[in-house]
Parts: sequence; structure tokens; C-alpha cells
Amino acid sequence: MAASAYKRIMLKLSGEALHSGGENPIDFRIVEQFCREIGEVTDLGVQVGLVVGGGNIYRGAQGFASGPDRTSGDYMGMLATVINAIAVQAVLENQDVPTRVMTAIEMRPVAEPYIRRRAMRHLEKGRVVIFGAGTGNPFFTTDTAAALRANEMGAEILMKATKVDGIYDSDPMENPDATRYDELTYNRALADNLGVMDATAISLCRENALPILVFNLMTPGSILSAVRGETIGTIVKGD
Repeated sequence: MAASAYKRIMLKLSGEALHSGGENPIDFRIVEQFCREIGEVTDLGVQVGLVVGGGNIYRGAQGFASGPDRTSGDYMGMLATVINAIAVQAVLENQDVPTRVMTAIEMRPVAEPYIRRRAMRHLEKGRVVIFGAGTGNPFFTTDTAAALRANEMGAEILMKATKVDGIYDSDPMENPDATRYDELTYNRALADNLGVMDATAISLCRENALPILVFNLMTPGSILSAVRGETIGTIVKGD
């Protein structure tokens, strides 16, 4: 098996990526597929941090029109990320991959509270650390949580796994002529508002020179390809 290009990565998984469109918000066939790849990545000696979104269950912003205020909606979304984190943990553990779930909001019966030094120690021991509950604060997305944790953990790259194969100049689902970028600068991604991540997350990565890779999770072997440093998706890096 080819060697990894990285020693430590932060993988951001959108909640929507766990949902296949059926009634169940979590499709465990999809979860099992990417968990197998994560296991293969750890077999390469790569330390893996994982931030999972909650959009397949509840997205805070959707509450505006239906009742909850933004703060309440965001807290509901944070709890949704913990459900997904526990689901991913269960599948990884079934595949004999050691894990820890750490949450920004304390819920000790199901997860450890996030403590930076403890999280670092888990990574050093080869455990996949799954970060739940976002940053623990409303008005911040899980993209920002992933950028924050990646920088705190000293990750070499932030990998965002989505349902599209990179960043386009327009929505490829609506525009069949949309052009995919192989590489972008942070400033270009911000100025053109390309929707790769929210501005706070991109700015945080820019300030700390942390590259962002956006790729398609649904392509078999994509996580391994990304970790090996193969050309895949779109890379966002220095200006």
C-alpha cells in the first residue's frame, strides 16, 4: 500500500453525506464504506481527526421559518452532530478501529468533554478522534469547527468530504457547464463566494496556512487517494 503524504489530517464530513435520500437520516451502508477507508488510512500510520456535521438530522438555520430562534436552532444542530458522531464511532469500533468521541458541550455519559491536550494524546495513540457539537457556540458552522480543531490539533491538511468532486465556478447540479477548479487561493475562494466553506473557516485556514482539500466522498477510495497526496478534488491554499 502506498505511503501517506500526511502524518495527521482533519477530515470534515457533511451530515448530508450520511444520508442517501431515504427515510432514515443515517444510511449505514455509506457510513460503513467511508469507515473502512478511515481504517485503511489509520493502517498507514496516519492520525485522523474527524468533524461531522448534522445537516442530515437538523440544520440550525432551517429553524428561522419554522419556529426556533437562531440560537436554539444552532444548539439543536450541535446535538444532531453528536448523534452522527456516535453512529460513526459505533461503525468504526465494529471494524476494530479505536476511537474517542469528544464534544464541545459536556455530555459525559456518551462522550468525553473536549480537552485539547487529551485529544492530542488520543491521536498520538492511534485513535480516531471524532469531534462533536461543533465549537459549542451558536452562530458558528461545523466548517468553522473543523478549521478550528484542525489548527488546534496541528493537522497538516483539512479535508472536506462532500457529495461533489471539488469546487466549481457555479452549482454543477444546476449548471451542466460549470467549471471545476483544480486549485484555488484562499482569497479567490473568499472573493468569489464559491460556497466551499463559510468565510470564517476559510479565513482561519488562511491565517494559519492550512490547506483545504474538497473532494467527493462517494467515489470509492477517495479518502485513501487524498491521504496519499494524489491529485483529487480541489485544493485551496496559499495566495
